Amino acid sequence: MIDLYFAATPNAWKVTIMLEETGLPYNLIPVSLGKGEQYTETFRAIAPNGRIPAIVDHDAAGEPLAVFESGAILIYLAEKTGRFLPADVHGRSRTIQWVMWQMAGLGPMAGQNGHFLLYAPEKLPYAIARYGNEVRRLYGVLDHQLGLTDDCVTGQYSIADMACFPWIMTHKKQGLTLDDFGNVKRWFATLRERPALQRGLAVGRSLSSSVEALGKEAHARLYGYEIERKA
Repeated sequence: MIDLYFAATPNAWKVTIMLEETGLPYNLIPVSLGKGEQYTETFRAIAPNGRIPAIVDHDAAGEPLAVFESGAILIYLAEKTGRFLPADVHGRSRTIQWVMWQMAGLGPMAGQNGHFLLYAPEKLPYAIARYGNEVRRLYGVLDHQLGLTDDCVTGQYSIADMACFPWIMTHKKQGLTLDDFGNVKRWFATLRERPALQRGLAVGRSLSSSVEALGKEAHARLYGYEIERKA
């Protein structure tokens, strides 16, 4: 059994999509961002960075294994199941490169853009333009790649698609329209029809309303931006 430490965010939905796609049994453990449960010693023993998602695989060889960072979790689950990560060296490398691209670029930049565009206490035109332009550039990178591969990020459905999809879900809040990115729009519509992906996105939807109710701080964390904590 896998314990999944979860809050209703794009990064956590990457993992629920993967779990639903693979059919691995898992136990959902909600983490309240508003209550600061991600900062507890118990949680940080599993996820040292104090961020969700994190998992503990109780069926790992030898002893339970904790894994933090959504990209690392996707790779671990792919290797555990032998699914959604090509076995050949070229396909594996391409897929991991695009997972890293999402982790280092699309997610963080969309997070910053969402924060400054929607939830920052002060509207800063420079920050809004800086991150808005970068997110648009990254959408263009993804659009170009999908124009080369047609259906999926690396040619076949993989953890690279699962990593990107929940963040593209936020395009309207990012101030973007998929009409400007025809390949992304096609890809998004195709993947959205996958039953397992739909089930993965449905996980924790009941928690989303509580996240909404927490206001600016919860929204900042939802988009990957950490508000400075007061001493």
